[in-house]
Amino acid sequence: MHPPASSRRPTLPAAPLPLLLLSLAAAPAWAQTSASTGALPAAAAASAAAAAAAPAQQVEITGTRGSDTEQRRQATAAKIVIGREEIERFGDATVGEVLKRLPGVTMPGAPGRGGGPRMRGLGGAYTQLLIDGQRVPPGFSLESLTPEQIERIEILRAPTAETGARAIGGTIDIITREGFRRRVNDLRLAVSQDAGRRSGQVGWTRNDSIDELTYTVSASAFNGRRGSADATLTTETDLASGQRLSEQLEHSSDLSRRQGLNLSSRLQWRLGPSGALTLMPVLFHSRREGRENLDLQQALGATPALYDHAEADRDGRYTLGRLNLQWRQTLAEGWRVELNGGTHAARGRSSSLRQEFDAGHALLRSVEDRSRSNDRSALLNSKLSKLLEGDHSLVAGVEFEQLRRSETRVTAQDNSDPLADFDGDLQASSRRLALYAQDEWSVNPNWAAHAGLRWEEIRTRGDAAVGDVRPDNRSRVLTPLLHAVWKPDPKARDQIRMSLTRSYKAPTLQNLVARPQLSSRWPSSGPNTATHPDRAGNPELRPELATGIDLAFERYLAQGGVLSANLFVRRLRDTIRSTTTLESVGWSPVPRWVSRPRNLGRATTQGLELEAKFRLDQLVDGAPPVELRNNLSLFRSRVDEVPGPDNRLDEQPVVVLNLGADYRLRGTPLTLGGSLHLTPGYRTQVSDVQAREAGRKRQFDVYALWVFDPALQLRLLANNAVPADYRSLASVDQGLVRTQATTLASTDVSWALRLEFKL
Repeated sequence: MHPPASSRRPTLPAAPLPLLLLSLAAAPAWAQTSASTGALPAAAAASAAAAAAAPAQQVEITGTRGSDTEQRRQATAAKIVIGREEIERFGDATVGEVLKRLPGVTMPGAPGRGGGPRMRGLGGAYTQLLIDGQRVPPGFSLESLTPEQIERIEILRAPTAETGARAIGGTIDIITREGFRRRVNDLRLAVSQDAGRRSGQVGWTRNDSIDELTYTVSASAFNGRRGSADATLTTETDLASGQRLSEQLEHSSDLSRRQGLNLSSRLQWRLGPSGALTLMPVLFHSRREGRENLDLQQALGATPALYDHAEADRDGRYTLGRLNLQWRQTLAEGWRVELNGGTHAARGRSSSLRQEFDAGHALLRSVEDRSRSNDRSALLNSKLSKLLEGDHSLVAGVEFEQLRRSETRVTAQDNSDPLADFDGDLQASSRRLALYAQDEWSVNPNWAAHAGLRWEEIRTRGDAAVGDVRPDNRSRVLTPLLHAVWKPDPKARDQIRMSLTRSYKAPTLQNLVARPQLSSRWPSSGPNTATHPDRAGNPELRPELATGIDLAFERYLAQGGVLSANLFVRRLRDTIRSTTTLESVGWSPVPRWVSRPRNLGRATTQGLELEAKFRLDQLVDGAPPVELRNNLSLFRSRVDEVPGPDNRLDEQPVVVLNLGADYRLRGTPLTLGGSLHLTPGYRTQVSDVQAREAGRKRQFDVYALWVFDPALQLRLLANNAVPADYRSLASVDQGLVRTQATTLASTDVSWALRLEFKL
C-alpha cells in the first residue's frame, strides 16, 4: 500500500481544456460552414458506402417529433435529448455506460464499478430518475435496463411543474421503446470478458403494427461474471507526536456473478382519429451471487488482529413487475385529457455469511445477515392540456401515489441476535399527492416563457415500532418555477436560457427508519472503528430545500451541432448528510461509532458546464469528418456548518471532463471511435472530525464497428482500455488519535464482441 497522498486541490491537465475552449471560441466559423454534423457514425455506417461520399443528413424518424437537437432547441425549459443513434453509438451493455458520457453526469466509485448516475456531481438522492415519466421504484437498479429497451433519454437541468421538483441536481428521464416509431426486428448477441471472466448477453426488439394496434416488444437476458481485488490499509496515528499506533493491511478478492431477464412491451390502440389507449407491462428479474476472500496482516498494534483470514458468501434476488395504462383523448375546442394509472410489485431477497478464521483455520466468528423485502405501489395521474394560438399551451394535473414496503431482517453473530430488542419485521408506507399547473408560450419572436407552480405533500409512516420510535414524517413543499428563452435574432440560431426554480429532496424511507445495521467487521460485543461504523436512520429528518438560478448560452450549428455554456447556482437549506459519531447504543455494552443522516443547515453549490458537439471539417476546411463530443463541468460547493477547507457537498468532484470522437474510414465499412472520462482526485470535509478523499478516475473506452451490410454488423469494444488503480480514503479524528483507512482498488479492461442483426 502506498501512503495517503497529501491533500491538494486537483488541477485539470493542460491539454484537454484549451481544446474545449478553442471549440467554443471558434463557434462563429462553425456556424458559417455548410457541412453537416449529421447522423452519428455508427448509424451512418449502416447505410454503407453511399454515406461516405455525401454529408450525413439529419434523419426525421417520425412525422411529429423532430431531431434530438431540434427538440432541445425548441424546448422552453433546458433539456438535452439523447436518441437512438447516440444510445447505439458504443454498443454499451448497460444504461449506466451510456449515461457516464453525457454532459454533467457522473458515476461514483472506480471506473466500471460505480453506482447510480448523479447530475452535477451531487449524491444520488439529488438526481430524479424517471422511467417513462415515473420515478424509479425502490431497489431498482438501472443495470437491469438494457440500451435496446430505450427510445431516448431526456436530461433536464432544472425542474418543471410537470416532471416534478424532487430534482435539486436535475432529472434523467428514460423513455422506453415506442411502437409507432418504425418497423424494427433486431437481434443482438454479445460476449465479453472482464478480468478473465466471460459474460454473455442476448437482446431482441420488435416494433410493428396490426390494424389499429402498434406494438413494441423488447427482451434481453444476460449472464455476467466479474472479478475484483483491493487492499485497505487502516492506521491509527497520534496527532500530537505523529507516532503510528496501529497498522493493519487487509487484502480482498471478489468473484461475482449476475444473471437477469428483462421483458418490456408497449401496446397502443388508436381510438378513432383523436384518441389512444396504451398498455405497458414490464418484468425484470435479476440474481447476484458472489464470494469474497480476505486476509488480514497486522504490522503494529497493542491488541491482536481480529482474524487471520475470512470468507464471505452472498446471494441476492430481485424481481419487479410493472403495469401501466395510459388513455389520451382530444376533446372539443382543442382540449386534451390524459389519464395514467399504474401499479408495481417488487420482491427482494438477500443473504450473506461471513466467517473469520485464525492462522490454523479454526473458526473464530461468524456473521449472518438475511433480509426479505416487498414493495407495492399504486399510481394515478390525470392531466388536462390545451394548445392555444401563437404557440401557447396550458397544462394542469394531479398526481397520487401510494407506496407500501415490508421488510424482514435477521442478523446473527455467532448464532445470537445482537438486535433482538429491535423489531425485525418492519412495515412502512409513503403517500404522495401533487397538484401542478404550468403555462408555456411564445411571447414574441424573441422571447418564450414557461411558468409553473407545483404543490406536493409526502407522508412517510412506519406501521411497526422500532424500539420506542415510530417514524411519521410529513413534508409539504410549494415550488414556483420560471423559465425563459431569449433569441437576440429570431433568424439566427443563438439563444440564452434563464431559470429561477425551487426544488427539494425528501428523506428516503431507509434514512427515516432507525433500525441499525451493524458493521460486519467488528463484533457488537465490543467497540468498532470510525472507518467501519454501524448505520442507522433518523426519524426526525426534514426535507432539503433549494432555490436555484440557471443561465445558459446555446449556439446551434446549421446542420445539427451544438455549443453551450451553462452556469448554475443552488442555495440549499436543511442539508442532509450522514455523519459518524460515537454513541451509547442499545445493541452493545460499549459505545459504538454510528453513521446517521442529519440536517446540517445551509449549503451552496455552483458550477459551469461547457459542451461542444460538432464535426471537425466544420472547423478546418478539408479535415476528415470526425465527430467530436466534448463536455467539461466545473463544480464548487460549501456546507456552512462544516469547517473548511474542502467543506463541499458529499461526493461532488471539482472537475469532470469527457472527450469523444468517431470516424468512419473513407471507402471502408469500418468506423472507429473512443471516449475519455477524467475526474481529478478531490477531498471532502464531511464534519469537523470526518473527511474523505476520492482518487483520480480515468476511463478510456474505444470501439470498432464493421458493417457487412445494412442488416448485419460486428462491433468490438474495450471499456477502461488503459486500466489504473483507484484510490479512496476515509479518516476520523477522535481526540488526539486519527483513524484512517486507505483503499486501493484494481481495475481491468472489459472486452466485448457484439453481433447485430436486422431480421
